[in-house]
Amino acid sequence: MIIAVDGPTASGKGTISKALAVHFGLPHLDTGLLYRAVGRQTFLNGGEPDNADDALAACAFPDKLLADASLRSEVAGGMASQVSVHPAVRNALFDRQRAFALQDGGAVLDGRDIGTVIAPDADVKLFVTASIEARAQRRFAEMQGRGEDVQLDVIAEDLRQRDERDRSRAEAPLVAAPGALVLDTSALSKSEAIAAAIDAVEQAYG
Repeated sequence: MIIAVDGPTASGKGTISKALAVHFGLPHLDTGLLYRAVGRQTFLNGGEPDNADDALAACAFPDKLLADASLRSEVAGGMASQVSVHPAVRNALFDRQRAFALQDGGAVLDGRDIGTVIAPDADVKLFVTASIEARAQRRFAEMQGRGEDVQLDVIAEDLRQRDERDRSRAEAPLVAAPGALVLDTSALSKSEAIAAAIDAVEQAYG
């Protein structure tokens, strides 16, 4: 069983995907982490994430970079959104994601173009979304919990900018895949969102 989970930043898709992987006994891939690694490697190379050649060169990042805690930072998230607009970068990472999806037994993948590009043949497609306000509040609490000095309005504006980049890019824009089950987590707790997702997958997969 292949489960594709798409959605914008801080919608809860990562938490939901991990829970689905545990519940159904499937391997999980956070594809956004690959783009964060490219963004981080671009910085380490002294390049610019908005430069297609610099970003493409960074696709050769070492596997150990995926374990770097800095990839979870807001800065890395912003750079991931920037490098992901380049078609050459998306093409370079396609085979890696596709191979993960097609492994024996299936898998759970989350990102922004799983159901539309990486695994359009997925058995179940979810599109997890939430309002800007709800997402900003979650990210604000998460960052405060890490001791970071942040402002709610700055986070909300950053999310708006990322959404605009992700939805307007020419290559694989962020959209709900045809036939995807849309799950709005704005008013749901973590446990409620996970339960709703599990129920949706079980009903869709039969």
